Amino acid sequence: MVSPPPALAYGSVVLAAVLWGGSIVAQKMALGSFSAVEASVFRDIGGLAILLVTWWVQERRTVITGAIARSDLFLLGLLGLGVLGNHLLILMGLKYVSGAVGGVIIGSSPVVTSLLSALLIRDVPLRTVWLGAVLSFAGVSLVSVAGFQAVGERPLLGGTLVFLGVVSWALYSIGSRPIMDRLSALTVNWTTLLVATVLQIPLLWTDRKMLDVGVSSVTTSDWLALGYLIIFATAVAQQAWLFGVKGIGPSRASVLGNLTPVAAIALSALILRESVGLVEMTGIGLILAGVWSVNRRTAQSS
Repeated sequence: MVSPPPALAYGSVVLAAVLWGGSIVAQKMALGSFSAVEASVFRDIGGLAILLVTWWVQERRTVITGAIARSDLFLLGLLGLGVLGNHLLILMGLKYVSGAVGGVIIGSSPVVTSLLSALLIRDVPLRTVWLGAVLSFAGVSLVSVAGFQAVGERPLLGGTLVFLGVVSWALYSIGSRPIMDRLSALTVNWTTLLVATVLQIPLLWTDRKMLDVGVSSVTTSDWLALGYLIIFATAVAQQAWLFGVKGIGPSRASVLGNLTPVAAIALSALILRESVGLVEMTGIGLILAGVWSVNRRTAQSS
């Protein structure tokens, strides 16, 4: 399949990064009325419905002209685990850390993606990313261990869960690129989201909140937050990200992910009234320094 023009691909990645920054705040708000599993399942069901309708309208001919290969089905299943880990682990982690801290940790995504990409598919030399990885991981460790506003008794666990969600998305981004030589980004998006949704539904019996106390307990702001997650963070942002990765690759796309923590911190302070202190700013400074190092060294080696 033909790759999109670079300018359009870069624009799509920037849009996805900013929308995901807002999703950190929306996820934090949704946890007021929903459990982590409920918020993740409802988000994915809603996003899946939108993507399926869009796919049928735009690509229904592919249903008639050809089927997905069996080998692709296996890979799509594995990619679905990446979506599941990203959506669920970040929501679970945000129960224990502030939105600002969650955004800072998610800011390590570009370096995590570049490091794993260098190790797994070797699209960039490992020597170009190791320094950036050290700097970014130092920033993640800093905000995960000290200086954050915890909303639970296990803030370190929260930071770890959010970071594992970042790793899940990095693996998804890396694994999705080769299959998009054969399948459209929209097809990859809805099939992997379907896998993630199906695997999560049984977990509703282990983590319930709204289902126990009733729909009437959900506030208007929490419904709006869930709507944002469904429409913008899942359907729009994920599609934009895959479209951009197809055009410029996971390593270059991941560099623009540094917009996500910036948007998350700004919106957390504005909407959630969370204070952003020296530790958070130092952490994001280290992470952005790591992103800059990876970007500069990657450009020099190409």
